[in-house]
Amino acid sequence: MKKTAAVLGAFAAALIATAAAAADGTVKKVDESAGKITLDHGPIKSLGMDEPMSMVFKAADPALLKGVKVGDKVTFEADRVNGQITLTKIQKK
Repeated sequence: MKKTAAVLGAFAAALIATAAAAADGTVKKVDESAGKITLDHGPIKSLGMDEPMSMVFKAADPALLKGVKVGDKVTFEADRVNGQITLTKIQKK
């Protein structure tokens, strides 16, 4: 029984770790004062986005927006935080 619980716990942890959706995109606008970024990106199926689009993301931490500028190609992660799709990680390519 303990072994089954450990396996289920590991499986749950893996699901939580992969809950954030990774995608590639291009920075279209950065509004550091509002903590928001506009990205053109491909589909993010895990967040219900089946088509490429341009959208504004609220940054989980405004410091994430430092170092990125309009035109940068990026890889980013987004997740639902308090019902809002939120940028949780971003890295220039």
